[in-house]
Amino acid sequence: MEITNYITNDFKPIDSQETIAAVRDFLSDFDFSHFPVTEDGIYIGSISAEDVETFDENKKVADYKYSLETFFIRTDALWLEVLEIFAKNHSNLIAILDEHNKYVGYYELEDIINFLHQTPFIKDQGVVVKVRKGILDYSMSQIAQIVESNNGKILGLFISESDINSVEVTIKISSGAINEIIQTFRRYNYDIISEHHEDSYIANLKERSDYLDKYLNM
Repeated sequence: MEITNYITNDFKPIDSQETIAAVRDFLSDFDFSHFPVTEDGIYIGSISAEDVETFDENKKVADYKYSLETFFIRTDALWLEVLEIFAKNHSNLIAILDEHNKYVGYYELEDIINFLHQTPFIKDQGVVVKVRKGILDYSMSQIAQIVESNNGKILGLFISESDINSVEVTIKISSGAINEIIQTFRRYNYDIISEHHEDSYIANLKERSDYLDKYLNM
């Protein structure tokens, strides 16, 4: 399934000569945070439902062109780029333009989330492991080698957090000896952020702690 299969044209873009009253009714009926606006068939930006509430309903969209938000995505954009535009602009709808800047439709956030649910990273069963290491010391190739050297198969991995000192990498693993993978990460000085029942190191620490508590309470 290609992300372009989710391009929608259920509603035509708003014409710049449309009244604010009509746009306000439309956006409230369908709960869009933004919607594309065209002028003479050319995309000129997206109007915000929040802004529309403050505009004079007797005026036209063209009277408020200065307030339009000009974000959009290309038809050849990858799904990660699409998500980035959604996040940066706090929108649930993004206009799509082709390589010639021609308006072709829009993406809805809900559809893109459904698309992600069909990817192996989300859909396939696996174990999620989170590791942390110094920002100058970690290596994606090393992380992959650790997993695969223990017969693990990676469904996906990404940097889930970072600061000036360290990075946190989230890995989804579909197979392999999870305990051995975790212990190998520790041997390479990765901190294990996630908790796992298969983690013999943590199990041994808990067993020793329970024994010590029992001894001290005798």
